[in-house]
Amino acid sequence: MRLRNIPGADEVIASSPYCVQDAASLAGNWQSIFPQKQPLHIEIGMGKGQFIMDMAKAHPDINYLGIEKYTSVLLRAVQKMEAEESPIDSLRFLCFNAEDIAEIFAPGEVDRIYLNFSDPWPKDRHAKRRLTSRQFLKRYDEILAADGKIEFKTDNRALFEFSLEEVKEAGWTLEEYTFDLHHDERLMQGNIMTEYEEKFSSKGNPICKMIISR
Repeated sequence: MRLRNIPGADEVIASSPYCVQDAASLAGNWQSIFPQKQPLHIEIGMGKGQFIMDMAKAHPDINYLGIEKYTSVLLRAVQKMEAEESPIDSLRFLCFNAEDIAEIFAPGEVDRIYLNFSDPWPKDRHAKRRLTSRQFLKRYDEILAADGKIEFKTDNRALFEFSLEEVKEAGWTLEEYTFDLHHDERLMQGNIMTEYEEKFSSKGNPICKMIISR
């Protein structure tokens, strides 16, 4: 689906104090953009920002970076931040293509990665573009701390089954998984929903989730 370009989005992102402008220069020094040195969690493909904003509010002892490829989508997250009564100092945004993720973080700099309702890229020839593909898992391996984890949620059963296979083929450890998150009492503890999760679960669509590590 073609995204609608929003005039002025690029300019807003470029001037927003909530958005990082020169990510490559921060490799190994991401803590410098936050008031306090704390574990760093990132969400790749954060959309309009509801999940990561709610996470930052719920866990002020963690620093969060939301990464989104499209400025027209990221603009909505910036607008939400601007509407907050109090600034969320432990959260920043970045407009960036995840294919180059290993170029902007030092080895082991990221403590957790969230992948939520990622583009399924349904055609087989596009499999390597899926954010849970072995190609992307290799990139994450370069930046994730030794005890770091990846959490992935989707309503797309085919993508989830593909992801389970990729985890195995890439030699990662599947710590926990479910094909029906909202009926899994243990994995639902502390669950914070995304916009898509609210939409799909309200229609009765089961939500799949996995947690993986190396």
